[in-house]
Parts: sequence; C-alpha cells; structure tokens
Amino acid sequence: MRVALALLLLLPSPAFAQSDETPRQMLEGMGLAPVAQRVRSAIATAAAYPLGSDRNPVRVSGPAGQRGYIARLRCADGRAPQVGQRANVGTGPFGTIVDVYPLDCGDAEPGQFSLFIDMYHDDHVETKAPAGFLMASSPGA
Repeated sequence: MRVALALLLLLPSPAFAQSDETPRQMLEGMGLAPVAQRVRSAIATAAAYPLGSDRNPVRVSGPAGQRGYIARLRCADGRAPQVGQRANVGTGPFGTIVDVYPLDCGDAEPGQFSLFIDMYHDDHVETKAPAGFLMASSPGA
C-alpha cells in the first residue's frame, strides 16, 4: 500500500502540468474570456496613462511574452534593469490578471520602476518601452 501511494505521488499532477494553451484559451477554459468590444474600449481608455503603469499594463502573450518583453528593456544607460520578484496584483483595466515586476536601474534613469504586465493578450506584441526605458531589438542586444 505504501509503495502504491508513493508511486501515485510521483505522477505529474494535471493541475501543475505544462500547458500548450494560449492565454486566451486559458481564460476561456476558466470561463473568463474577455469580450472583444469591452477590451478594445479598455485599451483605448488605458492609452491615456503611461505604458507599464497599473492603469495601462504592458500587453503580452503569456509568461514567455512577459520574460521576452522584460529581457528587451534597457535603462537609459543601456544596461538591463535588475528584475525583482513578480507579484500578482489582481484584475487590471482589461479585465484580466495583471502582474507587477519591480525593476531597478540603479543610478540610471528611470531608477526604480514598478512594471505592470498583462499576459492575456495572445494577439499583441508590445514594441514600445515605458517612459525612461529603451527597447532593445532582441533580448541579448
């Protein structure tokens, strides 16, 4: 009995399994798919606020989109910012879940910055940087 239980514990749990689903498919699976018109309106409203702020989070596609976007950010001196621990801040202006990453450029502009990112936009690739940052063409550039 103990051996069988131990073997069951070694099996991958479906709840923690890697998924090939897009962010939109994940939302639909949870019954949280955003309504396209409402999202378009929220994006237009958010454009009045600084990119990367809590009222205008950077829109990316999934966790890989978050990592890729942050990897392309450069401080005013051209160095990559130090990236702190991600935190979830709940539902954002687009009706989806938003994360915040603390970024630190040290003495270079923009200094310390809280970058808000919404990863549930599988049809969007952000090419602009928040104020004070530069955007590299590729993560290693």
